[in-house]
Amino acid sequence: MTERDDACNDEGQEARPSQQSGSDRARLEGIVEALLFSSDRPVSAGRLAQVCGAKDGREVRSIVKRLQEHYDSQGRSFCIEEIAGGFQLLTRPEFAPWVSQLQSRQQQESMSQAALETLAIVAYRQPITRAEVEDIRGVQCGHMLRSLAEKRLVRVVGRSDELGRPMLYGTTRQFMQVFGLRSLRDLPKKSEFAAVREPAQARPEAESEPPQAGPEAAAPEE
Repeated sequence: MTERDDACNDEGQEARPSQQSGSDRARLEGIVEALLFSSDRPVSAGRLAQVCGAKDGREVRSIVKRLQEHYDSQGRSFCIEEIAGGFQLLTRPEFAPWVSQLQSRQQQESMSQAALETLAIVAYRQPITRAEVEDIRGVQCGHMLRSLAEKRLVRVVGRSDELGRPMLYGTTRQFMQVFGLRSLRDLPKKSEFAAVREPAQARPEAESEPPQAGPEAAAPEE
């Protein structure tokens, strides 16, 4: 065998790992895309890495970025959003009118104004006791808190040091998923309510800033 033949073989052997690397990358992208497509809730980078065989969450984030760039360049009707501590494949907002005709948003539509008010108080003031919620709303809220707990929007996150050690309520990962929040710090600020809130209907919970220690105080359930 000549030196030239040896060089060609060496080049061929060097080319294979690069081709294999590209193949592996495409395969991982396909797996991540399939996992996100099949899930109806956000999936963390760590969980995706564990299932698809990626090295770690950093590699998964790189894969997600490439997928998103591909969707953007192709003008696809869906995109990957990072919410509630994970990634989820969602329809782009501009297509919402058509999607809403096909799929009813039962959970959000079934919530009354009273439920939304109670949920807002818990979200902005958590961790909070039932008595504190009732003091703000001016009505009993026990049944409303139970209803929100059944919808997995609020949960018991601990007990107060007050007399009788009443339960403390906070929001859940499901709450962040439903409202498209990465964390409680993404809750609307006071200034964002000013333009749409009527002064006569101003409520204490709307005037509060998002809790700075919220994610730790009301850590989402595993």
